[in-house]
Amino acid sequence: MKEIRDKVAGLDVHRDTVVACCRVPGSRGGIHTSKQSFRTTSKELSALARWLTDAGVTTVVMEATGVYWKPVYYSLEGLFDELWLCNAQHVKNVPGRKTDLTDAEWLADVAAHGMVRPSFIPPPEIRAIREMTRYRKTQVDARTKEIQRLEKVLQDAGIKLSSVASGVWSKSAKEILEAMIGGERDSKILAEMAKSRMRAKIPQLEEALSGHFGPHHAVVCRQVMDHIDFLDRSIATLTEEIATLLVPFEATITTICSITGVGRTTAEVMVAEMGADMTRFPTAAHLCAWAGVAPASHESAGKRRPHGTRHGSTWLQRALIEAAKAAARTKGTYFSAQYVRIARRRGPNKATVAVAHSILNTTWYLLTTGSLYDDPGADYFLQRHDPAVEAKRLQKRIEALGFAVTITAAAA
Repeated sequence: MKEIRDKVAGLDVHRDTVVACCRVPGSRGGIHTSKQSFRTTSKELSALARWLTDAGVTTVVMEATGVYWKPVYYSLEGLFDELWLCNAQHVKNVPGRKTDLTDAEWLADVAAHGMVRPSFIPPPEIRAIREMTRYRKTQVDARTKEIQRLEKVLQDAGIKLSSVASGVWSKSAKEILEAMIGGERDSKILAEMAKSRMRAKIPQLEEALSGHFGPHHAVVCRQVMDHIDFLDRSIATLTEEIATLLVPFEATITTICSITGVGRTTAEVMVAEMGADMTRFPTAAHLCAWAGVAPASHESAGKRRPHGTRHGSTWLQRALIEAAKAAARTKGTYFSAQYVRIARRRGPNKATVAVAHSILNTTWYLLTTGSLYDDPGADYFLQRHDPAVEAKRLQKRIEALGFAVTITAAAA
């Protein structure tokens, strides 16, 4: 096989050590390989960089191993012509001869022969935003779990608040819970704390709030509510910090938010995960495949089989799915019409993924051209058909039901 690169180093990265293999032309012809192991402290990684530089390496390749690749990658960033992070599934070694040294040598060999491609690593400013948006999402998920835990505690106490109220974390519900934690047990007094539209349900509240709420329930509810308040403050702080980091990308955020179903939070996640520079992805199809919202291909013996979607960025997928569900609920839009057409034939889940694919596909084109989204409308799919052909098709359907119909063109 033809060798594409001749000065390559492979790094087998672990938590505490990194094994490096340099593969460079020998002084007397042929290939010269040298191997050495380093620790992953900052001092040792600096020694690794010097060792690679002295060897004349121009391309450095490593596997993506959890989070352990990050300190190694960041310490070498900008020092070499090419620094590649590769999918571990794409560079598996031959079974039965696996060691750290052979793994490093194999990485260098497959990179030298062009048998592997680098993964997308965003620039440092995007990585900073990504770290913040991902942590914010974990805080939002934790908040949701705590609200669910609060509901479980109330059910254990026989308090059916969620059967009457829209949830256990509304303004009225929180005031009622605070009173119960403070020792109030009279259901009539508690029901009178209802506010706004909840006051119309006072009789139902009196019945729902009659339970066996004990001291241990009060202790747990107090801790859960305090934790939710802490998470609210944490989410608000993270949102402010993210907004500050995204100031240079406001134009990109505005463009993405013009798409139906995409809100500010989703747009922030999209920028954090895929960046703002679409030149990294040659086409919209490349971006959708990388994100994991494009169909995977599986062909054998000339036969193609459905294989679901590709693996991609989980964080970006979740944001796109949420946006797709929001877009599907809109009225008179292209995405809502697309969702209905596909859901009728293939079910809601595949329809949602299809809408997510369309949203990301649209995002690539908007960021590439610099224009805002112009919704084609819910009648887009109907306008694509020739009216005469569509009329004949409908006529045949009506006649198949046992009716006679005559089609006459309307006067201009």
